[in-house]
Amino acid sequence: MARYEDVHPVDPQRRIITRTVERLREGALIAYPTSSGYALGCAMENVEGRDRMRRIRHLRDDHHFTLLCRDFAQLGSVVDVSNAVFRAVKAATPGPYTFILRATPEVPRRLSHPKKHTVGVRITDDALAQALLAELGEPLLTTTLIMPGAEDPMTEGWVVKDELDHLVDIVLDTGECGVDPTTVVDLSTGTAEVLRHGAGDASPFEMD
Repeated sequence: MARYEDVHPVDPQRRIITRTVERLREGALIAYPTSSGYALGCAMENVEGRDRMRRIRHLRDDHHFTLLCRDFAQLGSVVDVSNAVFRAVKAATPGPYTFILRATPEVPRRLSHPKKHTVGVRITDDALAQALLAELGEPLLTTTLIMPGAEDPMTEGWVVKDELDHLVDIVLDTGECGVDPTTVVDLSTGTAEVLRHGAGDASPFEMD
C-alpha cells in the first residue's frame, strides 16, 4: 500500500521531503504532482524503479525517460548542450517543456535511447520538485503519469492513490496540479523537432 503525503504547495514540509528522499535512495517509486500533471519518479540508479515505470505505463524499450534537473548546472552534467541549444532551452526554461538531447557519460546507458543515446531533460520551478531535487542532490528519473489508453496525465492525488496503491510506494499531493503534459522537443540533431504538443508553446521550435 502506497504512503499518502499531503504536501504544502508553496512551502513543502521538510520532514516529508526528507522522508521521501530517504525512500527514493532506498529504491522507492513515487508519484508526484507537477505543473504538467502527475509524474512517476525514482533515483537514476534504480533499475527496478525504471522497470516498474515501464510496466505501469506499458512503455516500449525505446521510450525516452526524462531526467528532472534542479538547474542548468545539473542539466549540463547529463546532456551535451551546444551554445545554440543552450540559448533555445534557456529561453523556454523553467517551463512546461521536455527537451531530448544526447546523453553524457554521466548517464547510465540503460536510461538513454538504445540507438540514439539520447535522454529527455526538464527544469521546473515547481516548489515540490525543487525541494525534492535539492535534497536528493542529483536529477530524478521521471516520466509523465499517462496510463495505457489515456491521452492526458493523471491530475488528482486521490485518484492516483486509488488506482496505483499497490504499484507505487509514495503518492505526494499538493492539491495543485497541471492538466496538460509537457511539450516535447527533440534538439539532439541541432534542428528542433516537436515530438509532442503540450502545455508549452511549440511555435518557437516549429519551422514555417
